[in-house]
Amino acid sequence: MTLRFEDALAHGGTLVYTCVGTSMLPMLRQKRDLFVLKPPTGRLQKYDVALYRDRSGKYILHRVIEAGEADYVFRGDNNYTGERGITDAQIIGVLTAFVRDGREIPVTDKRYRLYVRLWCGLFPLRAALVWFAALPGKLKRRWKRVHEQRSRAKNRKDI
Repeated sequence: MTLRFEDALAHGGTLVYTCVGTSMLPMLRQKRDLFVLKPPTGRLQKYDVALYRDRSGKYILHRVIEAGEADYVFRGDNNYTGERGITDAQIIGVLTAFVRDGREIPVTDKRYRLYVRLWCGLFPLRAALVWFAALPGKLKRRWKRVHEQRSRAKNRKDI
């Protein structure tokens, strides 16, 4: 029988698990860092990190970037789009600490809080840099597609 995260938190109160995936880079490194969760005790705040189930039933560990009255917007630190409409009923646990290289870092740590403010505050700049870095490839693909369409149209006229 497989124990679900919800069950582990309900029985033990704390869940320690290995990070899987890259959406929370650079904070959490896949298969190297651990995260520590506790059940939520109320409404989440902006910048809290929570484990939730998305609409497809998949477990996701992301950061709250907007806390509305009835729902949240979450986004991974390494993602550029958010997931809207996550409700309190979908929240399973809230990050209280993470373990990197054998050292536990609580979310109350000053360095962690500075990281959160800088990383989230610089999001518009990071998103713009990613967009500009991808622009040459987008332009190249578009030019190639237009060139191929013109070539096909020319070949049709020749027939």
